[in-house]
Amino acid sequence: MQSDAWYTNQLLIAMPGMADPNFSTTVTLICEHNDEGALGIVINRPTTLKLAGLFEQLSVDNPDPKAAENPVLAGGPVGPERGFVLHGPEHDYENTLAVSDDIRLTLSRDVIDAMATGDGPLRTLVALGYAGWEAGQLENEMLANSWLNVPATPELVFETPFAERWDLAARTLGIDIACMSPDAGHA
Repeated sequence: MQSDAWYTNQLLIAMPGMADPNFSTTVTLICEHNDEGALGIVINRPTTLKLAGLFEQLSVDNPDPKAAENPVLAGGPVGPERGFVLHGPEHDYENTLAVSDDIRLTLSRDVIDAMATGDGPLRTLVALGYAGWEAGQLENEMLANSWLNVPATPELVFETPFAERWDLAARTLGIDIACMSPDAGHA
């Protein structure tokens, strides 16, 4: 496969006909895509868990009250016990992957500890779980019209209200996704 076919730093917008309830009306940031498969984080599914609960589970003492109020997202159906932090490029941590010039993904606890003390990245999203695709699986789903894709922007990833992300991501393509048919087809 050629690297220009890879979807790293793309937002996958679930088509209205997406039958899988794990991905219905989701927006997923593809953090890594190569010939072995793809890893993404769903960025519009907040859970009832706040970072305060995560800090408590991790025995963090005296966490920053502002950070403690941030929601934790359901990042995908794979590995829901694993934490992932999307953040800006101001800091790199022990296990950080550059998704783009503006977005990083960290899988190590040091970023959570920095957030708890108020010294973490300026913009963050914390998720439990991820979306994973085996080699060739994402490409096949794209050919089957399961997803639309647009380049990720920090504004869509970090600033847009969760409930608006699916619609606004599609609107960057000039599409009102609510008006689309749930039936996929090929011309």
